[in-house]
Amino acid sequence: MISVKNATILSALVLAIAVAPACKSKKPLVQKPAATEEPAKPVAPPAEEKKPEPVKEAPAPAPEPAPKPDYNFSNIQFEFNSAVLKTSAYTILDKASRELKKDPSVKISLSGYASAEGTAEHNMSLSAERANAVKTYLINSGVSGDMLNAKGYGEANPVSRNTDEAGRALNRRVEIKKI
Repeated sequence: MISVKNATILSALVLAIAVAPACKSKKPLVQKPAATEEPAKPVAPPAEEKKPEPVKEAPAPAPEPAPKPDYNFSNIQFEFNSAVLKTSAYTILDKASRELKKDPSVKISLSGYASAEGTAEHNMSLSAERANAVKTYLINSGVSGDMLNAKGYGEANPVSRNTDEAGRALNRRVEIKKI
């Protein structure tokens, strides 16, 4: 039989063998790759920086000259015995206003006319009222009054015969002309 002393030694020995692996340091499950040094690549001298060539700006194109004003306006027509502007006159007068504003130094004649109906005095007064109605519209649209010369000529200078209504209607007008 084994003595108590031997049994204790044997038990301690078995225990030491069993516990010994537990004292060992633990290795990680994933190993880190060993750092490998790559051989140094020869460094090329820095290339001389090429400065971009200055951009040569093309000369700016000459600005196009402002279009010359078009002074070719249609006549402004009026109803019988009236100096009230017709709705159809607004388009013509708006174009005239735009064109006249392009050159404030120009002088414009607004010549009013009447058909041969009525007395000469009445037609003279009516033609002046028509010329002034056109002048007022142009001034209200921004044209300088200094540019405009309004005058009535009565039944003078007819553009058509005064023998029928179609001819008389054409004679009830204001002509816009450059002086």
